Amino acid sequence: MESEDVTAADGHRERIVAAAARLLAEGGPDAVSTRAVSAAAGVQPPAIYRLFGDKEGLLDAVVADGFTAYLTSKTARKPTDDPVEDLRAGWDLHVGLGLANPALYTLMYGRYRPGTPSPAALAAFEVLAAHIRRIAEAGRLRVPEDRAADLVHAAGCGTTLTLIATPEGRRDPELSRTAREAVIAAIATDAPVAPAPGPVAAAVTLRAVLPRIDALTAPERGLMEEWLNRIADPG
Repeated sequence: MESEDVTAADGHRERIVAAAARLLAEGGPDAVSTRAVSAAAGVQPPAIYRLFGDKEGLLDAVVADGFTAYLTSKTARKPTDDPVEDLRAGWDLHVGLGLANPALYTLMYGRYRPGTPSPAALAAFEVLAAHIRRIAEAGRLRVPEDRAADLVHAAGCGTTLTLIATPEGRRDPELSRTAREAVIAAIATDAPVAPAPGPVAAAVTLRAVLPRIDALTAPERGLMEEWLNRIADPG
């Protein structure tokens, strides 16, 4: 009996989230009222409060579902031999998601609670960080990994939100590409660094492969990481 109740609750939850997502896409957050969602999902309003607490909890669930779909699309892409080209593809996928789902994207990336990103948002950022790590491992990253990931994230979100806020007929079709290439030029080189790279590039590259070095003990690896971080970011 208990398992049947859990299955029924899961079914209600899926229907409610799907209904809320449809209403969000059609009319924005204001369209996602308890009454409208319950009618669209074919459930009584108390079911929404029981499963999600309130409208904010329901919107959180819609956002989490959106991030799950986004992560599925990102991780389904097989990496190529060129990590910078993969970053370009990831950027285009991200902007495309926002333009195809403006209301959902605005909730996903414009509704942060300061200092407390959702687990789903953190998981999406980890996918980006993995792209940056591959660029570093290839010897093509010119700034520390954390800074590169933050810069790509900030520029990508800002570009997408700007395009969403601009009337479709006035959007600059080159804005996303221009922003993308400016960011890539700031963080990556066109080819692996020369045989005798500068200390910053060398430190960034070695820092990226440090977890795979077995010749050091854990304390030695921690000390080496501290030194490399200091060289990579002397400021």
